[in-house]
Amino acid sequence: MRINTNVASLQSQESAVNTQNNLKNSLEKLSSGLRINKASDDASGLAIADKLRTQANAIGQSVSNGNSAIALTQIADKAMAEQSNILDIVKTKLIQASTDTTSQEGREAIGKDIDKLLSQLNNIASQTNYNGTNLLQGSAASAAATQLTFQMGETSSDTIKTSTGVQANTSGLSLAGVQTAAAAGDSANFSAGNARSALTTLDTALNTLNGWRADFGSTQNQLESAVRNQMTQQTNIKAAESVIRDVDYAQESANFNKQNIIAQAGTYAMSQANATQQNVLRLLQ
Repeated sequence: MRINTNVASLQSQESAVNTQNNLKNSLEKLSSGLRINKASDDASGLAIADKLRTQANAIGQSVSNGNSAIALTQIADKAMAEQSNILDIVKTKLIQASTDTTSQEGREAIGKDIDKLLSQLNNIASQTNYNGTNLLQGSAASAAATQLTFQMGETSSDTIKTSTGVQANTSGLSLAGVQTAAAAGDSANFSAGNARSALTTLDTALNTLNGWRADFGSTQNQLESAVRNQMTQQTNIKAAESVIRDVDYAQESANFNKQNIIAQAGTYAMSQANATQQNVLRLLQ
């Protein structure tokens, strides 16, 4: 029997250290709610979970982009709806001016109304914007609005775009001549024949405006569909990340209780290992 090196005690201490480390790791998981708190917990799991988190965050931003884009398309749609109302009124007034039961003085008054209405149409085109981005014309009245591109995914190709060439003012709708003639109001510029000729131009303008409005509407439908799909995708990705990263409290609580019992047993074992050395003293009596 040897007393210089207490092998049993050393073995008990080694086991106790390992048990304490297990207890520390278990407490860390229980307190953080995460099964993976550092790379050593699960290196491959951490890599996968981090990639899933990045993907979920990217999709979350895409959803935000989509909601902002939907608001933008709604602003453009409501503005063009009012422009369409203006053109409807202008057409009614042109029909009124086209008949010979309306005097030239009456046409002059009608012309003033049409001039004001088309000026308001221009105002709507120049004032309609989202966060400083013009929606119905370019920065200049004679320029068309640029194509709008909305980022709706993780890669550069995941985009939704509006149509090009939206210029919802009298210049873009070829109504500048109608406005000039109506503003003059005299028989040379705004006669019954001139008013009838302007009806064709106005119908073309209405068709063009409705086409732009329809494109914004279809873009909004596409955006809403993309947002719904990505919200579902984000939920599923977060669920997949949770399976890898989050701790199972029932399982980890059982493990903690187990390690706690082992720690208590280890402490008792060390005390017994130290006590056995006392038996050697009996040989010296």
